[in-house]
Amino acid sequence: MVHMLSAEDNALLTRTGAGTAMGDLFRRFWQPVLLSQELPEPDGPPLRVKIFGEDLIAFRDSGGRVGLLDPVCPHRGANLFFGRNEQGGIRCAYHGWKFDVAGRCLDMPTMPPESRFRDKVRAGAYPAREWGDFVWAYFGPPEHEPPLPELEFALMPPSHRFVSKKLQQCNWAQACEGAIDTAHFSFLHMPVWTAQDGIDTAVRRSSVDVERTRWMRDDPRPQFEVVAHDVGFVAGAARKADGDDLYWRIAQYMLPNHALTPNALPGENIHSQSWVPIADELCWVFCATWNPDRPLTEAERAGFRAGRSVHAQVDARWVPLRNRDNDYLVDRADQKLRTFTGIQGVSEQDAMIQDSQGFIADRTREHLGPTDIAVIEFRTLILRAARELRAGVEPPAARNGAGYRVRGGSIVADRSLSFADTMIKRFGDPLGRVKP
Repeated sequence: MVHMLSAEDNALLTRTGAGTAMGDLFRRFWQPVLLSQELPEPDGPPLRVKIFGEDLIAFRDSGGRVGLLDPVCPHRGANLFFGRNEQGGIRCAYHGWKFDVAGRCLDMPTMPPESRFRDKVRAGAYPAREWGDFVWAYFGPPEHEPPLPELEFALMPPSHRFVSKKLQQCNWAQACEGAIDTAHFSFLHMPVWTAQDGIDTAVRRSSVDVERTRWMRDDPRPQFEVVAHDVGFVAGAARKADGDDLYWRIAQYMLPNHALTPNALPGENIHSQSWVPIADELCWVFCATWNPDRPLTEAERAGFRAGRSVHAQVDARWVPLRNRDNDYLVDRADQKLRTFTGIQGVSEQDAMIQDSQGFIADRTREHLGPTDIAVIEFRTLILRAARELRAGVEPPAARNGAGYRVRGGSIVADRSLSFADTMIKRFGDPLGRVKP
């Protein structure tokens, strides 16, 4: 089975700058751009933000509202990053022109008091809203502004969720594909065990329990089922379990850049990731963990801050401590004796292998097989959406905020059950939809 992309399609998939087809598609959807905690107080310091190759500034005004502005002051081009955040707006340090979160000019002290010239001048601004402890922004045409995506973590009380972000040093698409490709757990995240240490010792180095680790080790060829829904698709991967059972790991992909991990058994925490291009060779990964049934414990939160699950240990700039620049602190002795990669952290193992494909993966050299079906479906879906938008067809998913209420997870079920019946058994719905 071979399904390589052409160089033209690879460029279409990976380029998101101004005027590109994929960039236009991304701009039809709200995008997370910051954690709310990065703007902790009204009238605090502004932050530099770069998204889709565009340099911006973010600030929280006196009333707690978040603004996302073009940093170029419309007066003489000074950078508003150096401005003073005060009394409902940010004031340019050059001549004192002041702008609110919508870019309206509030004060123009260089003009006579009776002048209304300020009503004709605006700073560039994008709509920004806080949702689920993220700051989201909309970069598209005002007439097409959609509702926010109703991802389940954002609907939870703050006590039930934990959010983070991390820098990834590669193109957004290969990082997203790494999450959709759930077959890789049989190798990339697998502990090594020998007759001397035994499975119990090895599993203490795994992120899941003995049975799930053993099933994933023993069956590296899961059988995939992919079913489309209104905003993306659900992908199930079935491995042989014990007896007549199958171990299903079920992931969700949602246009254009969101995915849910397949790990959670009933009652366990659920994880999501969103990949937002900074530029074509860098992206932010916005991560969320939540539990619909209970608040997260302080021990769980401490574990996430220390780099458990989809979260990474990061520095003050949100750069993972183990990254491309230091070879992810790979330990070759650990790789030989204890873990498949010698790299600490599931998140860092994912980043390492995705970054290793290049800053922008060359998909013309690939040779795909049956376990790559979800990756193929992702490319087909998003390339079609980008082409349709270029032809004048707006993406229906952008306006379907409720369609993002879906779950991923795992279940052990009898092999006689169909994928649809397995989904109903696990989620109460054949597509994993969450009831309002």
